[in-house]
Amino acid sequence: MLVILDRDGVINDDRSDFVKSPSELMFIDGALNAILRLNELNHHVVIATNQSCIGRGIISEDTLTQIHGKLHRELNRIGGKIDEIFFAPDPPWAATDMRKPGAGMILAAMQKFRTTPTQTVFIGDALRDMQAAKLAGCHRLLVQTGKGRQTQASELLADLLPVSIAADLTEAVSYIESDRFQ
Repeated sequence: MLVILDRDGVINDDRSDFVKSPSELMFIDGALNAILRLNELNHHVVIATNQSCIGRGIISEDTLTQIHGKLHRELNRIGGKIDEIFFAPDPPWAATDMRKPGAGMILAAMQKFRTTPTQTVFIGDALRDMQAAKLAGCHRLLVQTGKGRQTQASELLADLLPVSIAADLTEAVSYIESDRFQ
C-alpha cells in the first residue's frame, strides 16, 4: 500500500509562521516511530506537503532540502525512511493543481509508485488534505493533531466522507495495520 502523509501537523508541529529552518522542525510525539512501523509493514511512505513559504519568498528550496534532511536523518537513526517527498511551493494566490486541495501531488505519487486509489491512503490534519485525497479517490484518514480537531468540527468535512479519524499518526498507523480505515 502507498501511505501519503501531510507533513505539518501530522509529523511535526504546525507553525503559523512556517518551519523556516531545521531547528524549527519539531516532531510530534510518536510520529517517527509510526513511520518506522509503516516501513516495517512494507508500505511505501510518501510526504505530500504544501510549502507556500517558498513561493512567498520566506525560505528557499535549498532551505527546505535542509529541513527535510533533518527528517531523513532522524528517521534513519531509528531505522525508518521516507520513500519520496513531494512539495508544492505555490503561494495560495498562484496555486497550481499540485497545491492541496488540488490532487496533483497525490496523483504523482500514485503514478510513481504504480498504485491505484484503492491501494492508497492519505493521512492529513487539514480540510484541504481531505479534499485532495477525495479528488484523487483514495482513502482518507484525519489525525486530530495540528489542525485536525478544528477540521473534524468543520461542517465541510461531511462532504468528504468517508473519513476515518485517529488521535495521531500512531493511531492512524494502527488503523492501517488492522485494516480499520475507510
